[in-house]
Parts: sequence; C-alpha cells; structure tokens
Amino acid sequence: MTAKELSELRRRFRPEKNAISRIYGCYVNTNKQVISYLDESLGQMPQEEVEKYLTLLKKSLSGTLGRNLIDIVFSTQQVADSPEHKLLSQLRQSGLKDAEAREQFYQTVINSLDLEESNYLILLAHDTYDVPHKGKDDELQADASDQVYTYIVCAICPVKDGKLELGFFSGDNEFHSCMANQIVTPPELGFLFPAFDDRAANLYNALLYARKPDQLHQEFIDAVFHTEPPMSAAEQKEAFRTALLDGLEEDCTIQVVQAIHEQLRDKLQQHKESKNPEQLQVSVQEIGDILLDCGLSPERADAFRQACETHFGTGAALSPDNLIDSKKFEIKTADATVQLDPDRSYLVETRVIDGQKYLLLPAGEGVEVNGLSVGVGAVPQPAQPEEV
Repeated sequence: MTAKELSELRRRFRPEKNAISRIYGCYVNTNKQVISYLDESLGQMPQEEVEKYLTLLKKSLSGTLGRNLIDIVFSTQQVADSPEHKLLSQLRQSGLKDAEAREQFYQTVINSLDLEESNYLILLAHDTYDVPHKGKDDELQADASDQVYTYIVCAICPVKDGKLELGFFSGDNEFHSCMANQIVTPPELGFLFPAFDDRAANLYNALLYARKPDQLHQEFIDAVFHTEPPMSAAEQKEAFRTALLDGLEEDCTIQVVQAIHEQLRDKLQQHKESKNPEQLQVSVQEIGDILLDCGLSPERADAFRQACETHFGTGAALSPDNLIDSKKFEIKTADATVQLDPDRSYLVETRVIDGQKYLLLPAGEGVEVNGLSVGVGAVPQPAQPEEV
C-alpha cells in the first residue's frame, strides 16, 4: 500500500463517509477471560460514541508505512488453503455476522496476546467501499465507481484505570473526588484485511499496525497470520549497524558514518519533496556505492554487502527511515555526548594531537555552559609580581 491509498482509506472513518453498520468486539481481562461482548449498531449510538469508536479504528491505520504499519504477506498456499486465511476471509465475507467465526478469532487473539498485565478491548468493524474512479488529473470521481472493496479492520486497545479527579456534584453544589472506572486507550495493535493495493483488494496481503515500531508482538502475528514475522524498525536499525561494524571493522569511522547519514537524509528529503506515494527504499548495492565514494576498498564494500545478506536476506530492499534517525546526529565518547543539527554534521572533525585522539567542533558565537553564556578564548594568565 502507498501513503495515498492509506490516506484514502483513513478518510472513510467519519460517520458520514463509511458503510460500517455495527461494531463488534470483546473486553478481556488480565487472566485472558472475556468480561463482556460488544455487538452494537452504530445507527442506535449517540453521535459522540460513534465518533469515539471510529477514532479508535482509524488509529489502527496511523503512523508510518514500514515502521508502525507493516506489510503482512501470505504465501500462495496459505491463500489457497490455510486455517488462518480462511478465518480472516470468513470474517470478511460474512460482514462479521458469523458469530462462530468471531468467537474463533477472539480466542486466537486472547490465547496468543500478552499486553503486560493490561485489560484490553478487541474491536472489529466491516466496511464496504465503492472505490471511486480516479481521473487523469488524480481527482476522485465519486459518481464513477470502478469496483467495490470490502474489508475488515481490527483495533486492540488497552483499557486502564481512570485517574482520580475533582468533579462537580450538582446535587450538593460542591466539588468532590471522582474517577472514571475504566478508560479505553488508543490501540496497541491492529490490522486491515485485505490490503488496499492499487486501490483494490489484495488477498495476499494484510496491513499490521503496531503503536511501538520496536514491539510488533510477533506472537500475535504468528497466531493470526501464521507468517514469518517481519523485522521491526528497531531490529532493522540494529542489523544495519551490525553489518557496518562486521563489514568495515576498523574502517567504520566517523567520516564514513557521516557520509551514510548525510546521503540517506538527502534521499529521504528528495523523496518527501517529490510527493511520491511509494515508500522509499534503497538497495544494499546503493549503500555499498556510498562506501566506495568514501574511499573504502572494494573488499570492504563487498564485506558489508555480505553482512547485509546475512542479516536482511539476499536482494533485500531497505527503508532509510528505519536505518538512521534523520532528525538527530549524535556522537558519544566515554566522557561526553555531542548532538548536532544533522545538516551541520560536517562540522565535526577528528584529529590526533600528541598521540591523543580528539573531536574538534568550531565554537563560533553563542557558547553556553550550564545555561550561562561564556566566551571562548585564551585562558588569562595570572599577573606576575613586579621585580623590585
């Protein structure tokens, strides 16, 4: 899915835009017991409640593709005949009206998921979208539908105890302590099935949502989708760092890391300015070329590529967003931490003076020490006593 396709679906989650008729779900406690079931008509809910439910479901389509939103890919065999794909398809085809399929899905989630001793709410909704035709000017034509896209969306929301607050009690005309018993928080996990690829249903893919990119809840992925868990953003960043260290060894210098960071940031910026809806990806070969441009030997570049194949697989396409922090450039030593504007990372130089390694950074104006503006210059020498 592209960012544009995702935005098109997210706009559905307004009371007047979607065709969701009912909200289904169940409330689960820390002992994996169902406390209550949810089966409510949106048409009979107060407007405020409808908007709350739609907001929670919409949240499960939020975040960044490749980080919070991960492609789940089913094999051909799974789509043809597998219990996990059959269950998801049954939920979709029945419009979630199959109570037995819903219960089977709830139990699959409950038996696999651990939300750190938190109660949680499983929400399910089914929508039917008459996909409008898109003209040559990229404008949607609502009265010219190409096809119908039906899908299910799931949001798994932790439920936490409310906080003690002061509230006004009109009968007493006084303020007293009061507390909402349970508060439903934004989803920790969720998914869309099937994926909305090329503005049509793709039964070979689902889109997984994880609030924390470094916590994909692989036990949930294995139980619900039974696919090879993808690498989280944090795992990709760590694997990339390891490949650099293993491949470059002592040639992994500040200058090399600066060059990689700078060029990947440039690619991200150019991609953003181009407004290309496709997710930006780079090949291992491209990063290897950056290493060669830094003056490293072909042997070092090849060693890096081989290390990447070990960690990411052959022919892997990498997301720069998951390899670097484009908003930060930080250097740490045993005694200090230096943070720079990434656009100014070139200011740092390395020198060896009298056998000691130094990091050099131009001071310029506006130097502060513990919040106090100070000057930078030669240390004044104490006055020498006059000779008598």
